[in-house]
Amino acid sequence: MIKYIQATLKDIKQMQKLVEPEVKSGIILERNNDEIATNIRSYILAKLDEQLVGFGALHFHTDKLGEIRSLVVSPEARGQGIGKNIVKKNIEEAKRLGAEQIFTLTYKKEFFESLDFKEIAKEELPANKIWADCIKCKFFPICDEIALIRII
Repeated sequence: MIKYIQATLKDIKQMQKLVEPEVKSGIILERNNDEIATNIRSYILAKLDEQLVGFGALHFHTDKLGEIRSLVVSPEARGQGIGKNIVKKNIEEAKRLGAEQIFTLTYKKEFFESLDFKEIAKEELPANKIWADCIKCKFFPICDEIALIRII
């Protein structure tokens, strides 16, 4: 059975190993151990026994706007609803904390649309998102990720 738990500092090594192929391909931005540690409370993990099979983070940009980021599920565990459950748990947390909207930048438009996200123009995203994160991407400024948002 899959357990969804809060990440701890001890999980960082396993998290980095799981996300490494996605970082190399440019699907997910690289985050060093210090950056993950600084934001460790943002991450929800999916574990099968003690094996990490997925994780995702909830990050806030304003007092009303959150972001789902760094969402990854191991290839062998895909198709079991793990990614959707991680996103749902992040949405619940964003609601609990008082956010009104949550967005994501993704190559998986249909996945997020199945969770009631709607496509928006990237220009609608906060400028600090672009300069804090997107500028680190190997594809910047030629980006074909899709911005989606959901009212919560």
